[in-house]
Amino acid sequence: MFLKGVEDYMIPCINKKIFGVECLGCGMQRATALLFSGHFEAAFRIYPAIYTIFLLLAVVLVNFFVKFKFDYQIKIGLILLNAIVMVVSYFIKMEQFI
Repeated sequence: MFLKGVEDYMIPCINKKIFGVECLGCGMQRATALLFSGHFEAAFRIYPAIYTIFLLLAVVLVNFFVKFKFDYQIKIGLILLNAIVMVVSYFIKMEQFI
């Protein structure tokens, strides 16, 4: 129910419209909507980096209010983890279309 109303307001991928190829962020909006509606496995299948992105956002948000040791290294590590998950899942997704 929640997903049907949200889909009308999702921003289309400009890269996909112009070049016909999905970008590294394609699926993030749909995965977020699925995640908030309780479809955790479907969100992961659409965009595997959704959980690492939310983990990074949670750490950054908490770090605004609570300073902790090695916060910079943790954030850099999570950014690198996100980049790796996004690139690997992108290539796996593109391999399926070939």
